[in-house]
Amino acid sequence: VGKRKAQIAAIRRSSGDLVLNVDSDTTLASDVVTKLALKMQHPAVGAAMGQLVASNRSDTWLTRLIDMEYWLACNEERAAQARFGAVMCCCGPCAMYRRSALLLLLDQYETQLFRGKPSDFGEDRHLTILMLKAGLRTEYVPDAIAATVVPDRLGPYLRQQLRWARSTFRDTLLALRLLPSLDRYLTLDVVGQNLGPLLLALSVLAGLAQLALTATVPWSAVLMIASMTIIRCSVAAFRARQLRFL
Repeated sequence: VGKRKAQIAAIRRSSGDLVLNVDSDTTLASDVVTKLALKMQHPAVGAAMGQLVASNRSDTWLTRLIDMEYWLACNEERAAQARFGAVMCCCGPCAMYRRSALLLLLDQYETQLFRGKPSDFGEDRHLTILMLKAGLRTEYVPDAIAATVVPDRLGPYLRQQLRWARSTFRDTLLALRLLPSLDRYLTLDVVGQNLGPLLLALSVLAGLAQLALTATVPWSAVLMIASMTIIRCSVAAFRARQLRFL
């Protein structure tokens, strides 16, 4: 019946104060539960996630890139959001929730609709948004390491990314009313996450159109995109102390 129904059944049968969500293809470091539980000691924290790495990182060029993408998503995006107590998506491979809060939110979680039908995607992001709407904090614990299997071929990877993108755009609409109660940085972050890819795609299409119609190369757009890429990769290489980001 799907991940959401399975989660709900497990949560309703649980008895502990904390509930740990782990995907079936994920392996946890031995101290993950302890480190997440320590973060959850504060009663205002409703959920906390650990850092994700690719367990099959060395398999292909794609898995190596995804592992770097995960580092960026965790140690830049989630870490920055956690500075304001509002990680916008506690990822499914390794996330701990406060059971008392979950029980209050289960009905909303279970009855979510998308285009008039029960939703069958975006569980992690939606549950995180519900936690934030309930006034609880969501946190990131960088030293709680979870290794998960990532796609090693382009087709499965693109299908996964499409599913995640649908969830991001849909649940951003649910989060709009929430944003005024959060730090202004988070509003900027959410707007950037949603508009950034669209503007980048528009820039690429406009550049291709210029090349096709005028036979001239859009050097300004090319140099701007290249500069942004080099700066971001250089910052990541410096922070991670890993040359592979270059």
